Order: sequence, then C-alpha cells, then structure tokens
Amino acid sequence: MNMAMPHSYLSYQNLYETLKHCASLKSPRAARVIHAHLIVSGWYASVFLRNSLLHVYSNCHLSDDALRLFHDSTTHRNVFTWNAIIHALLSSGQVSHAQHLFDEMPQRDSVSWTTLISGYSHNGFPARSIQTFASMLRESEFNHGQTQDKFDPFSFTCVMKACGSLGCTPLALQLHSLVIKLRLGAHTSIQNALVDMYIKCGAIGLAECVFLGIEEPSLFCWNSMIYGYSRLYGAYKALDLFAGMPEHDSVSWNTLISVFSQHGLGVKCLCLFLEMYDRGFKPNFMTYGSVLSACASIGDLEWGAHLHARILREHGLDAYLGSGLVDMYAKCGRLELARRVFDCLEERNEVSWTCLITGVAQYGLEEDALELFNQMRQASVVLDDFTLATVLGVCSEQNGAAIGELLHGYTIKSGMDSYVPVGNAILTMYSKCGNSEKAYLAFRLMPLRDTISWTAMITAFSQNGDITRARECFDLMPERNIITWNSMLSTYIQHGFSEEGLKLYVLMRRKGVEPDWISLATSIRACADLAVVKLGMQVLSHAIKFALISDVSVANSIITMYSRCGQIKEAQKVFDSIHVKNLISWNAMMAAYAQNGLGEKVIETFEDMLKTGCKPDHISYVSVLSGCSHMGLVEEGKHYFESMTKVFGISPTNEHFVCMVDMLGRAGLLDQAKELIDKMPFKPNATVWGALLGACRIHHESHLAETTLKNLMELNPEDSGNYVLLANIYAESGELEGVANMRKLMKSKGIRKNPGCSWIEVDNTVHVFTVDDTNHPHIKEIYIKLEEMMKKIEHTGKYISPLSSPHRSQKYHSEKLAFAFGLLSLPSWMPIYVMKNLRVCHDCHLVIKLLSLVTSRELIMRDGFRFHHFKDGVCSCKDYW
Repeated sequence: MNMAMPHSYLSYQNLYETLKHCASLKSPRAARVIHAHLIVSGWYASVFLRNSLLHVYSNCHLSDDALRLFHDSTTHRNVFTWNAIIHALLSSGQVSHAQHLFDEMPQRDSVSWTTLISGYSHNGFPARSIQTFASMLRESEFNHGQTQDKFDPFSFTCVMKACGSLGCTPLALQLHSLVIKLRLGAHTSIQNALVDMYIKCGAIGLAECVFLGIEEPSLFCWNSMIYGYSRLYGAYKALDLFAGMPEHDSVSWNTLISVFSQHGLGVKCLCLFLEMYDRGFKPNFMTYGSVLSACASIGDLEWGAHLHARILREHGLDAYLGSGLVDMYAKCGRLELARRVFDCLEERNEVSWTCLITGVAQYGLEEDALELFNQMRQASVVLDDFTLATVLGVCSEQNGAAIGELLHGYTIKSGMDSYVPVGNAILTMYSKCGNSEKAYLAFRLMPLRDTISWTAMITAFSQNGDITRARECFDLMPERNIITWNSMLSTYIQHGFSEEGLKLYVLMRRKGVEPDWISLATSIRACADLAVVKLGMQVLSHAIKFALISDVSVANSIITMYSRCGQIKEAQKVFDSIHVKNLISWNAMMAAYAQNGLGEKVIETFEDMLKTGCKPDHISYVSVLSGCSHMGLVEEGKHYFESMTKVFGISPTNEHFVCMVDMLGRAGLLDQAKELIDKMPFKPNATVWGALLGACRIHHESHLAETTLKNLMELNPEDSGNYVLLANIYAESGELEGVANMRKLMKSKGIRKNPGCSWIEVDNTVHVFTVDDTNHPHIKEIYIKLEEMMKKIEHTGKYISPLSSPHRSQKYHSEKLAFAFGLLSLPSWMPIYVMKNLRVCHDCHLVIKLLSLVTSRELIMRDGFRFHHFKDGVCSCKDYW
C-alpha cells in the first residue's frame, strides 16, 4: 500500500501536466483521448481533473463536449466546475446559456462574477457587462464592511473596458471613484485600465491626470497616452511624448505611426516607418495597416505598390493586410486593382468587404455598394458595428431608405444599437433621407449618446427646416464642442437667420469657446448677408487673434463681406493677399466685381484665373456673364457663353440664361433674347422670364411684356413684382387703361404689392424707411433736406420732376428718404451706404446719380439685384435703365 501511493500520485501529476499541455496545444483530438483515459484509468471521479478537462475543452472551443462532461458531473461539482463551464460557453459565444447556468449556481465567488462580466464584454455586450458588475456590487457584502481584498481587480478592468467601448464618461467617473474608495489604485492593471477607459471615452484630460499621478507608469500607459496626446494636443505633441519615453517597443512605434496616419500626415507617417525599420524594429501587420492607410490618404500609388510587394515577400496576404490593400487601391482611384486583391483573398472577413464597399461608395456607385453588401450577406459574413455604420452611410438617399430601415431593425435585434457609432450612423441615414422624425425617434431610443449624436440630430432638424427644434436640441446638450457650435451656426445662416447666427457666435465667445476657420467663415458670411461691416470687422479681428486670417476659406468669406458692403477696394486687397488661391477665391472676387458693376474687371480676373491653370465652374461663368450684362458687353458675353460648353464642357443652367437674356435685353436685342429663351434645352424658370420682362420695361415694349407676363403667371402667379412691373411699363408708355387692367387683375387674384423699404446704418443703429414715411423721429428735417436736394438736382437741367403718376408718388420713395437722412447725419468725407429690398426704380436711380453730382459725395446703393456706386453723376452700372 505504501508503494502504491507514490505511483498513484505520479499518475495523477502526469495526467494534470498532460491536461495543461493539451490546453496550450488546443487539440480537440488530444482532449478527447485524455477524457477516455480518465475514464479507463479510474481518475474520472477526481473533481480537480474533471475541472481541468473542462478547461481544456473550453480552450479547444468544444462547448458541446464541455456541456456533456458538466452534466455527467452532477455529484462532483464545485464552484470551479461552474466557473469552467460558464467560461467555456462564453468563449463559444453562448451568452444566454452561460447566463442561465450562472443564475443556477448554488454558490458564486469573485471569479464567477468576473467570468460573466468579462464574457459579456468580449462578446460585444458592454451594457450587459456593466449591469452584471452592478449586480455583483449589490449582492456583495460591500455595505457590511467588505475590504478591497475580496474584490478581484480583474472585474474592474473588465467593466472599465466595457465602459470605454460605450464611451460613457459619467460612468467612468463613478468607476474611478469606486476604485479610489476601495483603494485599488495601486494595481498596475487598474492604472492601465483607467487610462485606457478615459481615452476611449474621449476624456483625454482625465486620462492625463491619472497618467501624471502614476509614479512609474507602465509601458502600456505610455503607449496609451501617445494616442491620448494626439487627440488632445495633436500628432506632434504625441511625438514629443514618444521622444521622452524611457523605453520603446513595437507597440510604441505602431501607435505613433498610426497617429500620424490617422491625422492625415501621410508623408511623416512614411518617414517614421523608415525610422522604425532603421532602429531595428520589424514592422508587423499593424504597421503595414497604418502605412497603407497613409498611402491612401496622400494618394501615393507608387509607395502603396511598393508596400504591396514587401507584404507579399515578408508576410503573405492575409485578411487584415488584404483589406488594407483593398482600401489603399480604392482610395487611389484604382477600383479594378482593389477588386483584384479582394478576389485573391483566401479569407474575406467583414473588414475586407467593408473596405471594398466603402471604396465603391466613395465614387458615387451606391447601387454597386449595396449589391456588394448583398453578396456579403450571402457569404454569411458576420456584420460588426463598423460594417453596419458604413453600409448605413450608403443608404443616404431616398432609394436606399428602405434598406436603411431594415438595417436599423437588424441593429435593434442584434443589440448593436447600443454602440454609439452605429446609433449615430442611423441618425445620419434618416437625416440624409429627409426623415427627421424617424431620426428623432432613433435618437430618443439610443441608450447612450455622445456629442456626435446631438450634432447629427441638430443637422437632421436643420435639413428639414425646423430651426426651432434644432435650437432646442442644441440647448439640451450636456456638453458641446466646436463642431456642435458650427452646426447650429450654419443652421441659422443657411436658412436666412443671419442675425440669430451672429447672436449665437457672440454667445459662443462669451462661453470661452475658441472659434475655428469654419466658425469665422460662417459668421463673416452672416455679416455679408446683413451688410454690417462694423460687426464684420470685429469678427475679422478674431481671425487675426487666433491666427486664422491666412486661412483661404476665411479670406474668401472676407472678400464676400467687403463686396456686399460695397467696399470693393478692401475686397481686392484681401484677394491679393491670398498666396494660394482656390477656385472659390477667384469666384468670390469675380462675383464681387459683377455685383458692383465692374464688368471689365470680372473679365480681367477670369482671364488671370485661366492663366494660373485653375479651371472655371458654372459659378465662374455666372459672374462673367453677369459682368458682361452690367457693362453692355454683348459680343464678349456671347463669346464666353459659347466657350463655356465648347472649351470646358459646362452645360448652361437657368442662371446662365438669365444673364444672357438680361444682357441682350438691356442692349435692345429683345428678339434675340426671346429667341434664346425659345431655344433653351429645358423649360425656363420664372427668373429667366423676369429678366426679359425687366428688359421690356427699359425699352417700353408692352406687347412682348404681355406675352412674358403670361409665362410668369403660369410659373409664379403669386409674385406681385411681375404685375407691378408690367403696370409700370404701361404707365411709362402712357397706356393708362393697361395700368387699370393690371390693378383690377391683382385685386381679383388677391395679390398685394410687396412693400418696398430702404435702410441705412448710422451710429450703430439701423434706420428703416418706407415710401411717404412719417414715423422716423427726424422725418421733418429729412423732408426739408430732400426738397433742398431736389431743387439743386432740377437746376442741373438733367432732371424733370414727374408732375403726376398713375401710382404712388415717386418723389418720396424710401431710398430717397434714406439718402437724405444720410446727408443730414454722416460727415461729408464718409460715403453714404443704403440698402433696399426691391429693385430701384428709374426715377430714384436718376435722382441718386445726380445727387452724387450736386453734393460731390460718394453714394452706394445695394438694391435687390446689384450694387450701384454713384460718384460725380455717374453710376458704376452702365445703362442700368
């Protein structure tokens, strides 16, 4: 008997070592052989060896074998047995079954809880992981004096990982507080998890506080903070941190290379790749993934092909690197090469398919992208959150809305709607499909939201024209970033609420938010729309303060602001200061010249643009043709209209035809203008016919005007301006019966004339005038001044005051009153700038032109169509009437 015990112990020890070795080999056949040997040798009754065998089956992913063994051990189970089978089920993805067995456990220890918490997290259920952790705390003896020794730090690291994947900063703060309360902060694993959790939640500042509080940070913490610093301070600050590290490993280099790749700094990324190689670190699949992405971002096909060759030589083509190559070739515009690499892959995972779908979609081939998605589903490839977000992005048109709704249903069914990026993609999909109500419903059902979620909802309301709800959503946000402010700012400006937009910009600055180039460009555009140059100068000072004055987009908006405020020389100075002008710069300057009646300058600028190699677009030609129209340059206008299509392949739009009709009409070529309209390749809109009607008034052509009005009444029967314009044509031709008929027609249709008004800014106050105004506090002095000026104008012999008028008196039109107030209120050296909501009439135009002569003042007027610069009795708009 004494001889048998050492032999039995040796057999027991050998079996245990064999089981350990089998677990590391992950060999299903070996596991089953040992299982049989345990039965034959009589060791099957050993609970310890049974538990070890369960562990082997778990490692070999033989969950069915593990379950059979578990059910055979009804009388030989302990807590380790239960923990082992739960781990085996979770490892095979059988989450519900694992939860069922967990609920049946007669006794649980910290490992039981940690296994389930970790299992939920690894299987993509972070919310359930957190719920399980909360249940553990509730069922523990924590409230009865339990010490930190009874808590497994691994359970905290697991729940922190789950919290990071959800991106929930408030929960992260609670977990951190609990760690401090339980005095678990000295564990390296806890320190690592805290830094990682805060970074994944986007709370980089908190991650930095934790990092700086660690006496000797682990290499994991250093590597995590490289990424954190890149998000908080930028890529080059991350490079400084990297340089200060006590040691580096492959992860350090890969993280840094990835940072520069993600920031679009492709050239520097490739330089770091070469430096890593020189330092003796061998690149792995992560390294190649980053540098392939860098090649894609800078469109360097040659470097990408070189990396392709190195990958084939050093690693071979697996699913990960194959996906990187597919992405690189697609983004470099070589879809056929991307498809060839994809077809060569022996294994195609969700990343491979997603890269190809994204590449096809970015070239506008949405139907092909959705067809690829269908093929992916037929290939039984499991969808992950990134794939779903990508395909939802493709379903952004009305024809993709049905597929988008089906995918939304799939995300709810699979539980992936708890992932914030997927939820955000759903919001964006509904928003782009024009369904803000479904977007709002999805938003309300999101278990967690981040700043992107709120911003997407603001954008959805904005695209639907619901400004009030967009602002309500903005005001309810728990926290905002500059993108959110810009989104709300753009919402106001795009919908014509420029004054509200500027109020929001002022609020943003009061909150201490630093503007970026988008904030400044948008706010300056609002100043341009309102023609408030003083406020525009204040925004401009912010651009100088924050070193954004040299940004080309900001400069372009400044050009537009100055031009709309009539300060064309200042606009020219800003344009000349731009070192690298883009197409928008050239278009902004040409539009400025066109609006201010400087047709020759428009053509000169256009020719200068062509010399630089910058190709024009349809907006460029609108400015050129408009300039030709203002200056009566008929032959030049015809030349540019023809070259637009012949030289640059730009098809004319309604805007181009409006300019041509206006130009021909002003030149008296009414028959050619009508013929051009009749030959248009598409149905002319109301603006085209309106241009012809305006030309008819200039040349007193009442017959053609009647024909034109019939077409306008079909397109826009409610526009009072067209009826009034024809009535004016009758009046100026002496056809009083026609005037009476127009009045009767307007009355029968219930159409009222839009009231005209003019305004002028004096001492930071906007003064508004209407025809025959009596409400202004200085109206008596204004009328006296106007009478005084009218006498001087009549003495020039170039003006005869109309004795009678078939409609309201022209003598006291709003623009005349505004200029009279300007003469009373502004110093003699200052130009007088007046704005009007409608087109200036012939009489007022002549009066203001002569007013500039008798007062020797520079007078500027912006009516509903263009700018007029009056000086010494001359208007910048040649032959305006």
